[in-house]
Amino acid sequence: MLIRHAEPVRIEESSERADPGLHERGRRQAERLAAYLADEELHGLVSSPLLRARQTAEPLSEVHNLPLVIDEELSEWDREATSYIPIEELRVTRDERWLAMAEGRLEAFDVDPDQFQQGVVSAMERLIGANPGRKVAVVSHGGVINAYLAHILGTSKLMFFEPRYTSVNRVVAARSGERSVLALNETAHLRGTSLLDR
Repeated sequence: MLIRHAEPVRIEESSERADPGLHERGRRQAERLAAYLADEELHGLVSSPLLRARQTAEPLSEVHNLPLVIDEELSEWDREATSYIPIEELRVTRDERWLAMAEGRLEAFDVDPDQFQQGVVSAMERLIGANPGRKVAVVSHGGVINAYLAHILGTSKLMFFEPRYTSVNRVVAARSGERSVLALNETAHLRGTSLLDR
């Protein structure tokens, strides 16, 4: 399961790397996610090192009594940025940064998209290889999820969909090497609440 982090706080600009924690809405999203997945059998829990991903994974760790493993290679492509403006806000204002992301032009942010995707695919395949026959939840970021699923689906567009906060994206990985996408943007745990809309 590839899970996008919950809603973080906004950081307009910082003198150092922006690594926002969760907004109060995000904390509630993470709690609902953990309750939604409480009855699923999970054998492992992995997170990006970024605070918003770790804080999203913590309730899952508690519910399933699983240690949270941090994987540096699951960081978002903009991990060194000094600001964090939610993509939803950038989309509404049609900010140039959103347009660049939507078009997969990570070069606009001094990021090599091919190198980023290769790193994500390598990390995911390493996790799959280390967990045969096991169900593992990976809490990371929209770009990471897009990069891996675009690889599986064979699409040339790196950023082809917008994962919602705490959305669950399911992949089945066969030992023979086949990868199948079972679900995209699963958000049943947020339906009927104000937590799905921003």
